Amino acid sequence: MKLRDDLQFRGLIHQVTDDVALEQLSAGGVTVYVGFDPTGPSLHLGHLVPILLLRRLQLVGNRPISLAGGGTGLIGDPSFKDVERPLLSAEEIESNLVTIRAQLGTFLDFDAGASSALLLNNAQWLTTIPLTDFLRDVGKHFTVNQMIAKEAVKSRLSRDDVGISFTEFSYSLLQAYDFLRLHLDYGCTLQVGGSDQWGNITMGAELVRKVTGETAYGLTLPLLLRADGRKFGKSESGNENVWLDPERTSPFAMHQFLLNSDDVVTPQLLRYYTFLSHEEIVELDDAIASAPQERRAQRVLAHHVVAMVHGEAAALSAERAGRALFGDEIRSLDEATLLEIVADAPSTTLSRAELAAGVDAAELVARCELATSKAEARRYLEQGGVYLNNERIDGSVPIDATAALHDRYLVLRRGRRQTHLVILA
Repeated sequence: MKLRDDLQFRGLIHQVTDDVALEQLSAGGVTVYVGFDPTGPSLHLGHLVPILLLRRLQLVGNRPISLAGGGTGLIGDPSFKDVERPLLSAEEIESNLVTIRAQLGTFLDFDAGASSALLLNNAQWLTTIPLTDFLRDVGKHFTVNQMIAKEAVKSRLSRDDVGISFTEFSYSLLQAYDFLRLHLDYGCTLQVGGSDQWGNITMGAELVRKVTGETAYGLTLPLLLRADGRKFGKSESGNENVWLDPERTSPFAMHQFLLNSDDVVTPQLLRYYTFLSHEEIVELDDAIASAPQERRAQRVLAHHVVAMVHGEAAALSAERAGRALFGDEIRSLDEATLLEIVADAPSTTLSRAELAAGVDAAELVARCELATSKAEARRYLEQGGVYLNNERIDGSVPIDATAALHDRYLVLRRGRRQTHLVILA
């Protein structure tokens, strides 16, 4: 199957400057780049889509360039941002780059002959070119009218309370210069990015044409959105980012995030994030429609992505921890994993003295607010809907410290969703 057909099946083509680019990619031998600004401490799931596109392109013989934005990161891309980004210090940028360089190097082959990947940093040229040279060699090729016409700039100029600084206004020129440098130094003819990068990408292709007389191309990917319209894997607040760094988002948390993907978006996620065949993906589409309660597609998605990012062992461990949420395996979990799977649950601290003689089960359930009263708690217990460490509680038997996991934790649960952690002090 031709690469173009695969990209279309997966819905990975949003815009392309010329269909010739797709034909060239299918034939192989094209040098293509994606830029990643180190504005955060790690890449996240949203970044993984263009990274995996580079991998798909490399598998058919194209040469990918991952460009770390050590220079552009000092400025900040204003594209479709409501307010100006806070400027990061050079030290913050460099710290972020250390993690991001390692992450970019995980997904591409840097020892593949003519199609070996390159990992570059645009600080190499953006922080060394004299300002007057930049204005003469780059700025002269674009009019202010042309730059203002870009949607990303217009949206900010239309708001009197925000506006746009000259610093951010100049960002598109910096990115255009990246494309020119990569074209001159490495023969790069294609830039790929999210749909919000279309204006920046076309400026780069235009700069290449004006300076060299040669043709360069641009291709954008659709922005990946959740069912509620928010960006997938990213939030403006940063509180919901699903990072590729396991210190910031554990393999278990990433697995759970993907496992809980909405049925509406899961088919798209399978196409973007996996290398499954078209037949396998269509079969999983059918499984969503015929037996959504089994979440087979989500399980495949979660395993595939976590294994790709963190390794097969981490994926299997995350699955085991997930099963432990509702099974006997909870007793075999190490303390760190146990605390991770109940990290979002409310907690109550009890002294060991309180549990020395045993606590009435209904009283404990009510105290942990899994019921509004002891009477309601007793009803839940009689109905068999309350669990201690995933074992159904006999309401007539007091609960004491001997049931504690790691001699310190009791995991109370009502039904499948309401969990409470009791910590012994």
